[in-house]
Amino acid sequence: MFALLVPILWYGAVQPSQHVPWSKTSDTFVAVLEKEIVAAAEAMPANKYSFVPTVGEFTGVRTFGEQVKHLAATNYILAAGVLGEPAPSDAGDESGPESLRMKRDIVEYLQGSFRALHRAAAAVDDGNEVIANVPISPLIGQATRGGYVEEALIHAFDHYGQMVIYLRMNGVVPPASRTR
Repeated sequence: MFALLVPILWYGAVQPSQHVPWSKTSDTFVAVLEKEIVAAAEAMPANKYSFVPTVGEFTGVRTFGEQVKHLAATNYILAAGVLGEPAPSDAGDESGPESLRMKRDIVEYLQGSFRALHRAAAAVDDGNEVIANVPISPLIGQATRGGYVEEALIHAFDHYGQMVIYLRMNGVVPPASRTR
């Protein structure tokens, strides 16, 4: 929870009448999320990227590597929606490129997706935040530019939670939980 408050504190003593642009606020949250998720992706050993839980109700769930690729593909798709661009063809049906199988390649794809999300957040300002773009997916439908960035944040935190469980099931303490 503290990590969510950090972006607000980065602005220092913001006066109630001081205006902070939407793009700066959203990009700060993208940066916090990027730090946590990339660190978690890097923390999982390469030989565990194919890990999927087997004890309990986990039939049909994604492997750790597939979780990371899905999260990244969705970041790319939502960033494209913000920018009014076509989604990358290799994002597929939010599963990411089939050709990416090695940890290094998957982490690079994830990092690139956050660069796209930073560009998207920077492109949204108070004058265009509520402008609706075309539908980008049957699940999301039509949304505002700001809504696409918010969906990327919500979606990524959902998968970050799943990544943390996979890490812990493999004896890896998530970087965000390590003693500093």
